[in-house]
Amino acid sequence: MSGNDYFIAVDFDGTCVTHEYPHMGIDIGAVPVLRELADNGCKLILHTMRSGSLLQRAEDWFRSNGIPLYAINENPTQKEWSSSPKIYADIYIDDSALGCPLKFRDGVKRPFADWEKIREQLVHDGVLDE
Repeated sequence: MSGNDYFIAVDFDGTCVTHEYPHMGIDIGAVPVLRELADNGCKLILHTMRSGSLLQRAEDWFRSNGIPLYAINENPTQKEWSSSPKIYADIYIDDSALGCPLKFRDGVKRPFADWEKIREQLVHDGVLDE
């Protein structure tokens, strides 16, 4: 599978930024990896519980960091073959997912996604090149 064959659902709080909900968390290293995924043709789907103005802030974060989103809280292509509300993706990147590599930082209440290890896994799985 090449990058443009992948739908990747990405959580926001604790995955793209530290946990600060309803406020905006701080950068944890997601930007370069998400840009690389998008540059390789992966279709990024923001998969978040944020709504209203809080969702808009997350969308703005992606936009201001030059990361294009394919969709938000849905995969439009699955409407052709399913009426399920669950978002179809090939890969789900979420700090709450079992097996997601986490980083613990002193003084930070909850761990967050470790993007160095996530990128290593994406390279290992052939989603990204070395």
